[in-house]
Amino acid sequence: MRLGLYGGSFDPVHYGHLLLAECCREVLQLDEVWLIPASVPPHKQARELAPGKARFEMLELALGGHEQLRASRLEIDRGGVSYTVETLTAVHEQHPAATIFLLMGADSLRDLPTWREPGRICELSVPAVVRRGGAAEPDFRVLTPLVSVERLTAIRAAQVQMPLIELSSTDLRDRAVAGKSLRYRTPRAVEKYIETHGLYRLDPKG
Repeated sequence: MRLGLYGGSFDPVHYGHLLLAECCREVLQLDEVWLIPASVPPHKQARELAPGKARFEMLELALGGHEQLRASRLEIDRGGVSYTVETLTAVHEQHPAATIFLLMGADSLRDLPTWREPGRICELSVPAVVRRGGAAEPDFRVLTPLVSVERLTAIRAAQVQMPLIELSSTDLRDRAVAGKSLRYRTPRAVEKYIETHGLYRLDPKG
């Protein structure tokens, strides 16, 4: 089994997230991609997120029954700060024969050496770095102290390119606060969920 794991706040999910997951699924020939909303992201502990239940439900709506992309409650159910190494360990225990790909952007690659147990992360998974259209080659040298030459070659080979799509969850939250349209930025079902549940209206600085 070739399994892709894509973590994040997904606060809220938007078409950029979905396109990244689908491009990785196709290019890396993944059997499944799990989109895993964090309980508390390590780098966003100071910001209040929408409830985990809401972020998970929006993900399920966004995926709309895609057979190979699914939302996972793994980090939400575990609670506390969501460390990638703990998630990878749990998935590896559940699926010891799976080849796990950790889907990430080039910005996350730069930060990876500062994460908890980065060497172990690279043992448990192959970081699959996504290059957005027109972006420069990622600097994989940041991983040199963490992995073998052979592992680094495998990580380089797992690069994925996707079209440039200028969307961010921050922008969607700001637009929701201001009462602006979210149409064509996120699936219609997610847009309606945000509207129905009044998400983000009381968090103008989010």
